[in-house]
Amino acid sequence: MMSLWMRKIAVALIAIMTLGLYTPTYLITDEDNNEVVSPEGSNQGNFAVNDTTEATVNEDTDPFRTLTEKAKEQSFTKFGPKISEKVEDEFNQFILPNIEHALASIIQDDNASYFSITEQPSSGYGERIFNVYNEMTKEDIAKFHVRRDNRPHDGYWFNFHYHLKEDNFETHHTLGEIYWDKNTPPKWMA
Repeated sequence: MMSLWMRKIAVALIAIMTLGLYTPTYLITDEDNNEVVSPEGSNQGNFAVNDTTEATVNEDTDPFRTLTEKAKEQSFTKFGPKISEKVEDEFNQFILPNIEHALASIIQDDNASYFSITEQPSSGYGERIFNVYNEMTKEDIAKFHVRRDNRPHDGYWFNFHYHLKEDNFETHHTLGEIYWDKNTPPKWMA
């Protein structure tokens, strides 16, 4: 650990080299109890000392809840602001519970912490919302998609479905549909 006089020298040298524009408050300590201090109203000291309890993962974190939150986040990223504005309520009410139910049936509680959700939904006209993959084997377990269906005289619908690894991602497992409009919807992520 750096002794007190070394800290004072380091603060002085940095202040001189930067012409006083930057003072490393994370090196200034309270001499009585050797704690880091920072000037009032300054937030520079916030990143100086990290409590190890904050750095560790919260043991009470539910991996399934984390996956469902990430699934919701990726879905709205996929929609983009134009589509999200119109379908958000129906998605939250009808499709999201079905996604949560599908995730629960795919992922068993004993190994849920080994599963993650991809972070790159496809843009433009692509179907991919997110994939669920096993971090240990680096394999996709399920692929969640949304397809645009143009039904004659009925308009555009968003068809939500998923595919599973166990059947080589061929079977569509329906999650639900949301009606868009008779007009063509914007591209994903637009």
